[in-house]
Amino acid sequence: MTAIRAIPVEVLRRLAARLHASAPRVAQLRLVAGFDGFVDEMISVVGTRTGRDAWTRMESMAELARVMSAASGRNSLREIVVRSQDPGGCAVNLGDGLAALGVGVDFFGTIGSPRHPAFDAFAGACRSSTALGRSYGRTLAFEFGDGKFMFSAVEQLAELDPPLFERCLADGSFTRACAQAGLLAFTNWTLYPHMTACWRLLHERVLSSLTHHPWLFLDLVDPSSRSDADVRDMLAVVRGFEGPCRTVLGVNLTEAAVLGRIVGLGAPRPESLAEHASALRTTLGISQVVIHNAKVNAVAEAAGSVACGAGPFCERPAKTTGAGDRFNAGYCLGLLLDLEPESRLALASATSGSFIRAAHSATLADTARFVEDWANGTL
Repeated sequence: MTAIRAIPVEVLRRLAARLHASAPRVAQLRLVAGFDGFVDEMISVVGTRTGRDAWTRMESMAELARVMSAASGRNSLREIVVRSQDPGGCAVNLGDGLAALGVGVDFFGTIGSPRHPAFDAFAGACRSSTALGRSYGRTLAFEFGDGKFMFSAVEQLAELDPPLFERCLADGSFTRACAQAGLLAFTNWTLYPHMTACWRLLHERVLSSLTHHPWLFLDLVDPSSRSDADVRDMLAVVRGFEGPCRTVLGVNLTEAAVLGRIVGLGAPRPESLAEHASALRTTLGISQVVIHNAKVNAVAEAAGSVACGAGPFCERPAKTTGAGDRFNAGYCLGLLLDLEPESRLALASATSGSFIRAAHSATLADTARFVEDWANGTL
């Protein structure tokens, strides 16, 4: 097993120096992100209220679970506080992270037509923003000190199907954006019932004609609610992406466990993430598999190299919803900058670590300073 270790200080310092020097290059980078867009309602569950503006939140999911279990067989009620309506969805969050870093983002996704006001600032930060269909997703994100639990309304997202994509491809803007991009990011397969067919269409109509061999980053979102047959069908399409693109699958521990069970690898353990990533990558026949979680991350590459490193853990995060997407944003920038695997993991951990502390995406300069503070032990 690969030992879990901190990313070496010298790696962090080299990364910080490279980030400080990379602004001109980053400004020339292009990325296409799609296809999910959600309005996220950020919610706290009130534990105790002592006045109009004085209350404490429930700090753990276990506490809410105990309250709900005790109410079984009768009615009960708990107050919630909706703190904000935020732009959400993996593609939106990833695009926001990369736009803040200075990358030119062309976004295509379900942000509503007319666009929901929650997406206005994000759309303004993108190089271009195109709505796919009329609807957007909606998520109720209950945040606790030990994580988050999300309820998503997604029935309306069945609108995103191959005929709609055919209409959206007609003007050529998506194909042109892909031809100019060093990386494409397709996210949230799980909550879009026709996404396998849409991916297959995009492979046939767009990706197969690309000649510059861009990176393709895939984030499935937890596929636990989908049938094994659906997942296997999707994975067959993923295998076909390798060739016209250099395909990277990014997963968290839950997603890695689901895929591992379906392909016969079992569940990963934190102390064996690199080995699990390598086995999953080999099974899928793609360029890279990245596994991330709150404390340790790993990547396996087609060349046989693996890397594993602990991130800058935060005891009391300001925001956790979207942290994994900011990890992916940092990792994608690392691919575009041709960083070595350990530095890519460090950059991804820094963009995520900065986000959960500040509750917003970091700029390139902010990220470089964060990496310096991480190296100096002053976070």
